[in-house]
Amino acid sequence: MEAVKAKNKTFKKIGFTYLETAEIVVALNTVLANYQVFYNKLRNFHWNIEGPEFFELHEEFEKEYNTVKENIDTVAERIRVFGVKSNFSLKRTLELSKVKESEKSRSALEMVREVLKDYEIIHDSLLDGVNASLETGDVATERILTDFITELEERHWMFTSYLK
Repeated sequence: MEAVKAKNKTFKKIGFTYLETAEIVVALNTVLANYQVFYNKLRNFHWNIEGPEFFELHEEFEKEYNTVKENIDTVAERIRVFGVKSNFSLKRTLELSKVKESEKSRSALEMVREVLKDYEIIHDSLLDGVNASLETGDVATERILTDFITELEERHWMFTSYLK
């Protein structure tokens, strides 16, 4: 096991140096920020859905934000594995996130389209994390993110089918 010194602290990691994990941590912080903004958006969609699609989409948005909530925790804990704390404010979260808040009222179908647009953003950030992990040989992070991608792609298919 190698001891790595970073900012006056020594971390012990199995097989990874602080420099090797820096790119992974940057990617994971982006994933985390995207998920946090997406989570908030999904909660708002869940609360504010109206119309004939209410019952179905109200449940689907809840299902989605519960999954995202679990993913947030998994990503934050994975960052901690590398000896880094995920302490950023809401302001910092909004700066890092490529998913943007939804500030206007939307119809049910517009909400679904917005979710699909955000899936693309999240998918890209997950792929960045997978690539950073593969470059370093971090199969654990790669597996976590690949599982997220698999689930996201299935949900993308379902929401896309809903619009047809």
